Amino acid sequence: MKRFLGWLDRRWYLFLAGGCIGAELLVFLIFRENSYFTVQDNLDLFVAHFQVLSHSNSWFAHGATVPMLGGISRDSLSSEWNLYNILYTFMPVFWAYLTGYFLKILIGTGSFVLLAKDVYQKAYPRYRGIAWAAGLCYGLLPLFPAYGIAFASIPLAVFILRRIYRKEGKWWYALLFVYPFLSYFSYFGFFLLAYLVCAVVIVSIRDKKFCGCLAVAVPVLAAGYVCFEYRLFGQMLFSDAKTIRETMVESNLNFSEVLGQIREAFLTPVFHAASDHAVFVLPVCVIVLVWQLVAAVQKKNLKKFKSSALLWVLLLIVFNCLVYGLYFQGDFRGLFETLLPPLKGFQFNRTVFFNPFLWYAALFLALKALYDTGKLFWKRIANLAACIAVAVILLTPAVYNEFYWTCYHQAYRAVKHTEVNLLNFREYYSTDLMEEIKADINYDGEYAAGYGLNTAVLEYSGISTLDGYLGFYPQSYKEEFTKLIWPAYERVPQWQTYYGEWGARAYLFAGSGESIYNPYRNQVLSDHHLYLDSEQFVKMGGKYLFSRYELDNAEELGFTLRGVYSNENSPYTIYLYEI
Repeated sequence: MKRFLGWLDRRWYLFLAGGCIGAELLVFLIFRENSYFTVQDNLDLFVAHFQVLSHSNSWFAHGATVPMLGGISRDSLSSEWNLYNILYTFMPVFWAYLTGYFLKILIGTGSFVLLAKDVYQKAYPRYRGIAWAAGLCYGLLPLFPAYGIAFASIPLAVFILRRIYRKEGKWWYALLFVYPFLSYFSYFGFFLLAYLVCAVVIVSIRDKKFCGCLAVAVPVLAAGYVCFEYRLFGQMLFSDAKTIRETMVESNLNFSEVLGQIREAFLTPVFHAASDHAVFVLPVCVIVLVWQLVAAVQKKNLKKFKSSALLWVLLLIVFNCLVYGLYFQGDFRGLFETLLPPLKGFQFNRTVFFNPFLWYAALFLALKALYDTGKLFWKRIANLAACIAVAVILLTPAVYNEFYWTCYHQAYRAVKHTEVNLLNFREYYSTDLMEEIKADINYDGEYAAGYGLNTAVLEYSGISTLDGYLGFYPQSYKEEFTKLIWPAYERVPQWQTYYGEWGARAYLFAGSGESIYNPYRNQVLSDHHLYLDSEQFVKMGGKYLFSRYELDNAEELGFTLRGVYSNENSPYTIYLYEI
């Protein structure tokens, strides 16, 4: 037993990683398509897009039009040459989603550990446990699912660049070239290139000679992004079509409001990049940093404190938060767009997306400082802190914490003996019901729209749509769609702001001003009058309207009720109208 406890003390991190990953895998395998996956910017966005590409056989097509938003260019959707995306080309959607989910955990943990091993080399075995735990934290973070692998692979990019800097072989350039297969230019690639240029300058000054090896890495990495995301670059650089990105209205905050954004980005999780650091990781890092400062003052060795890796990582986090806040200042944003016209509408405040990695790098460095005291007590405290950090992530009800929400809602159903209002994966898409409707009407690709349910539900089942959700489509179509929804648009000022100033969600809005696209089992609408220009609907090629509500003015608009559909496997009752 003593021998086993000793082994456990040395390998505790393997039990931690195995237990967490095993528990999540077990939950999703038990509940399968009854799992609760986040809909917002997830099931209603990329997952549906992937299905549209599969149904239209357009994954690798060129010059193709995909049947959403009235028919848009294949090039407006995600690249086929991306690890996460390509899972959906050969796997059923649910299993592709789960595979991507766990690949994110494994890549995040593994690349973090790989980087730690490369940095500390011979000293690494001493810190192996906390490196695994901090890496596991990073891998488990509930980050934007479609780009979860891109988030997770950031330490891998740093690892490759370190090897290039040390001139350990030309083949590291080849790995850097293919790295974008894991990444995404608009979220990370642009900033990695910018940071890399800064690194070339800083290292060249420090070493007093030009850092040619890293300078060569800049065009190599850029070429990789261009090749793997050739569709995006083609649209950005060689298309004259005006897109909604150019007409989106961004906030223009005053000085105090900008400071508020900076503070918020530092203290709280930013949407899509929930680092879950505020409750535990932030206090631990600050306490250890203050401890290092006090020790440096006592020993009259401030130079050592100024070179603290923990201090510089936290300063880099602050820098990213500063850029995030300044993005909301109109003059600063205008200067950026003037200097780089092709990036007009580009959200350069996404520097903050690097902060989740930096927060857990900071946690590792804080725990390492406890290890470096050489005292067993502080080592055990560090190990305990690592376990608490993991527990905080698993138990925080963050937007994309699929494990938490699945456990919570399934437990609620079991205890309360009632269905929860939120829809699970199977219920949200309700493919059985959609296929039943398609069979009954002999559906043959005619364009339709949804009312009271996300367009993604229709797209997922292979139904062509006039409406949709996409952040990059022609401004001309937005103008046509505005004519379609004009009766509701002019009636409700909030739609003029929401769609007029943004436009990514081209939906049929309720004239009462109520939001009717939440993934809820029961969603009440007070006004069943449809505010829509039916002549524009016909002009745009529309034939069917899938509605969750029985409309009281369908005949006035020229719609005929084709049928009312429901089944026991779906929470929806669909009123199918035809024009």
